[in-house]
Amino acid sequence: MKTIDHDDLDSLSAEARQSPRQRMNRNLHGELADPVQRLAIAMEPGTYIRPHHHRQTWEILTPLRGRFVVLSFDDSGVVVGRAVLGEDTCVVEIPVGGWHAVLSLDEGGVIFEVKCGPYAPFKEEDFASWSPAAEDQAHGELMRWFAHARVGERWSGCGEA
Repeated sequence: MKTIDHDDLDSLSAEARQSPRQRMNRNLHGELADPVQRLAIAMEPGTYIRPHHHRQTWEILTPLRGRFVVLSFDDSGVVVGRAVLGEDTCVVEIPVGGWHAVLSLDEGGVIFEVKCGPYAPFKEEDFASWSPAAEDQAHGELMRWFAHARVGERWSGCGEA
């Protein structure tokens, strides 16, 4: 039996705080080639989850500790769905190919993710073209917008606001 206990969450969060990306994961699946990927991800509020999609799989997210804004977008960057995991929502399923982003609201937040494998690293085309890269300082502005973005709104940094 595999488990993740509260001490594991504390340890994972401590690792995330020390990481330059402000996140760290612990896999329950044994190998990256496993057909179902299952992982806990500690995400500090400063981590940038660039809007992206998974072309071949759905994704399920549920909070283990803390709150997370989950936004879904259309192709042009208009918000088509918003949920706050750990506050008003317990589980979110992102459909195959659905553009989405996650914002951690709380220090020590840990989210649990399930999706089809095998693991495939992101390619540039998996990221929303209207979103800034992690190296672009504009990502901080986008993250601040994530916190209050509502369905029907589009980030002004998208170009044609």
